[in-house]
Amino acid sequence: MSGARPFVLCLTGSLGMGKSATAKFFAEAGVPVHDSDAVVHALYEGEAVAAIEQAFPGTTVGGKVDRTKLAAMVINDKAALARLEAIVHPLVGVATDKFLAEAQAHGAAVVVLDIPLLFEIGAECRCDAVVVVSAPPEVQRQRAYQRPGMTEEKFSALLAKQLPDAEKRRRADFIVDSSKDFDHARAQVRDILRAVAKMPRR
Repeated sequence: MSGARPFVLCLTGSLGMGKSATAKFFAEAGVPVHDSDAVVHALYEGEAVAAIEQAFPGTTVGGKVDRTKLAAMVINDKAALARLEAIVHPLVGVATDKFLAEAQAHGAAVVVLDIPLLFEIGAECRCDAVVVVSAPPEVQRQRAYQRPGMTEEKFSALLAKQLPDAEKRRRADFIVDSSKDFDHARAQVRDILRAVAKMPRR
């Protein structure tokens, strides 16, 4: 028999804010973490390939989506991006439902849904509470430029797609300041888990 529904904590944060590291700290604390980006990667190598090739001919190679080719087609084209999202989002939703059902069956008290564009796609309705990972703009820029292939143009285009950090912070239930060392971030994660243990589900 499955237990009570887990408390759903949604984790988000803009590019270069340290969200992936924060997700690892939740996992270290024993919380099941569902990584939407990892699901998309898997879909691009399996279930979504045929539909994406049909919608965007020439973007798949050897049965896998070529992310660079696909990105070039959608980055400045809102209609193309909407077509891509219409293919990918429902499949991510199915994977998320499966993850939540498994976590409930295993008696998890809390789960984390790691969703980079949480507010942008209106997915916060799935959350009992939202954690936003944040750092000052200069720290964000420095981290973003450590990524391979990052350019000023790409950085600006990615930021333009994302809700401003200040707005995310305003809509958060919890904020993790990732500008200091890992131990500081880990301590904040532990504090959040202590707090949600006493919070009602939405």
